[in-house]
Amino acid sequence: MSGRRSRQSGGSSRISDEQIIDLVSKLQQLIPEIRSRRSEKVSASKVLQETCNYIRNLHREVDDLSERLSQLLATIDADSPEAAIIRSLI
Repeated sequence: MSGRRSRQSGGSSRISDEQIIDLVSKLQQLIPEIRSRRSEKVSASKVLQETCNYIRNLHREVDDLSERLSQLLATIDADSPEAAIIRSLI
């Protein structure tokens, strides 16, 4: 790890090949769509594309859930315990 720090502190902000390989490896372990194809060799660009798609899908799901919670909140008593829970989630 000290080797990484010394390379980075040399004034260059360039990411090393080792760091890219490490990042791609970690992303492969985290993204379900890639994890299920573990036996295949997946390119770094494919891993990054799948990661971006996964993050976009998560954003969409969060937006949808937020909208549903807002709609639910509009239909219940604003002073109820349920409303307090929903407000804390939003």
